Amino acid sequence: MLQEDAFPRPLVMVDTALFTILDKQLCLILARRKDPPFQGARALLGGFVHVQDDGDAEDAARRVIRDKIGFDAPYLEQLYTFSGKRRDPRGWSVSIAYYALVPATLLGHSQATETFPVDILSELPFDHGQIVAKAVERLRSKATYSSLPAFLLPEEFTLNDLHCIYQQTQGAILDKASFRHKIMEQDIIEAIPGRFRTGAHRPAQLYRLTRRALTPFERKI
Repeated sequence: MLQEDAFPRPLVMVDTALFTILDKQLCLILARRKDPPFQGARALLGGFVHVQDDGDAEDAARRVIRDKIGFDAPYLEQLYTFSGKRRDPRGWSVSIAYYALVPATLLGHSQATETFPVDILSELPFDHGQIVAKAVERLRSKATYSSLPAFLLPEEFTLNDLHCIYQQTQGAILDKASFRHKIMEQDIIEAIPGRFRTGAHRPAQLYRLTRRALTPFERKI
């Protein structure tokens, strides 16, 4: 029989790249580390797996997000597993990384987190820079062939809002007429009867998602 300590146990944690849109830019939500290593540095939202409380790694990721921003992310997806003896000064570690999307309208003014455009991020501790790079790549790719960007919107939105969100997540300019035609073909949104956004211009019809689940498209947007 093997002794319990025959093989040293690695550190097991979760890290989450949490995205939102602010000022028409794709942004990442970061938190300052309270403890060493890298105390005071801005880092991804993360923490150790609590074996007594977390049913699995996704439970751990959702707990970490709730602890930092006060609510569940509307969309969460496992990204990749990062591991090795050099990624964390405390020892051999495994991080199950996730990425998540949160509408800016749900974010309060919490002092526990800060938001930064992904294009001007400074260096991050551990291997968080690699996690962010892979998360941005996944997000931009999936934004071309699914309803993923819509999870960055509030429950009611205009077609122009949706068009802008797709441009910001893809990092590309999309022809508005072509975009609207392709979106309508996918049957992922529906007009809300009698609901319009009023302002300086003519009232804009408000829409909502037909389903609160990721929908793949038959062709790219």
